Amino acid sequence: MKIAVIGSGYVGLVAGACFAEAGTEVVCVDVDEAKLEKLRRGDVPFFEPGLSEMVRRNWPDRLTFSSNLEESIQGCQAVFIAVGTPPQEDGSADLTHVLGVARDVARLAKHRLTLVLKSTVPVGTNKKVRQVVAEVGEHALPVVSNPEFLKEGDAISDFAKPDRIVIGTDDDEAFETLQRLYAPFNRQRDRLQRMSPESAEIVKYASNALLATKISFMNEIAKLCDVAGGDVEDVRIAVGSDRRIGFPFLYPGLGFGGSCFPKDTRALVRTGDELGAPMGVVRAAMLANAEPVKDLLRVMEESLGGLSGKTIAVWGLSFKPKTDDVREAPALDLITELTRRGASVRAADPQALATAKESLEHRGASKGVLLTSDLYEAASGADALVVATEWGQFRSPNTERLAQVMRGRLVFDGRNCLVPESFVDAGFRYKGIGRPWRAPA
Repeated sequence: MKIAVIGSGYVGLVAGACFAEAGTEVVCVDVDEAKLEKLRRGDVPFFEPGLSEMVRRNWPDRLTFSSNLEESIQGCQAVFIAVGTPPQEDGSADLTHVLGVARDVARLAKHRLTLVLKSTVPVGTNKKVRQVVAEVGEHALPVVSNPEFLKEGDAISDFAKPDRIVIGTDDDEAFETLQRLYAPFNRQRDRLQRMSPESAEIVKYASNALLATKISFMNEIAKLCDVAGGDVEDVRIAVGSDRRIGFPFLYPGLGFGGSCFPKDTRALVRTGDELGAPMGVVRAAMLANAEPVKDLLRVMEESLGGLSGKTIAVWGLSFKPKTDDVREAPALDLITELTRRGASVRAADPQALATAKESLEHRGASKGVLLTSDLYEAASGADALVVATEWGQFRSPNTERLAQVMRGRLVFDGRNCLVPESFVDAGFRYKGIGRPWRAPA
């Protein structure tokens, strides 16, 4: 088969590379010729484990890159739309790029092909795209909703071994096209779930909102543990042992961030408001997500006798490990507020230094912030250490070395990923999220 993927961002590039890896002829289309030249060299503009190697393996035999939309879609059985849907001021998704690409594809198509919506879009978008296609297209193009479910840092595995492949269409021929295309990823068992376009559109938002709600819920339980004297780790393990609930996303921390959960929860709330079906639980999860950073700042300020003039080491800048994505990362919210309150910050991250620098400058919060890839350099002279992202290399540091380079002896574990005893033994006071203080005897 031959397909085109419009948009070479995170979703489009991962999808295109994975389809090519499975033997499909893929052309990735983008308007940014400079980006395309880098991709032809295997230079991926964001960090995702294994993706650069996959691009290099498949280019130019099965994976090519082009800025010519008309040439790229000719002979394709399916064209995927994977362009951005950035949030607008009211939280709704901006569909300008999706509708624009759909209009261009319909206008330029010289044969019937299946138009696939891979971008995350609110319910009702498939209907809008069908209307646009019908207005300008010479050929009847079926429109399929096929949401992505990719975790940053593990996207290739998620695409190759999906829990489910959601196909939203009422067109049998279009469904058969997608069925053949996804066959290499569907060998062990039938993962395809066919449903209406409206249901498929809701699935993505519902999934992300539920996962975000689990995180916010556990953060509120952690807050309760703090004031009541419980230990959220004991609570988490007992609650997660219930098979109806399970352990995934049942970890308290500084809150969710990234490109999906914040954007998708806001969009779902906005859609519910527009349709007269308020999403009260999702709205509450959004509001709760802002609290952990505020709570941590309060505890830090009390423990340090104020933040002005203090030096705080922050380990982790990306919103999660194995990515350089800092969009709505709690670490940057924390750093922004620390600098606003007069503290200087020394921050370390193995991948997100460039993206964090750009984001902090955009926020006007880069003054007094040192960024480094060396966790011990970040801790040098610090009055306190905060772990904001649970990168593997942060989990078991040399605590004796930390004690030598740090000025203070306070550790705030914003992800509950450290071993408290190792810090206590080295003379530190340790505080996790929803966990009691641990201190040397």
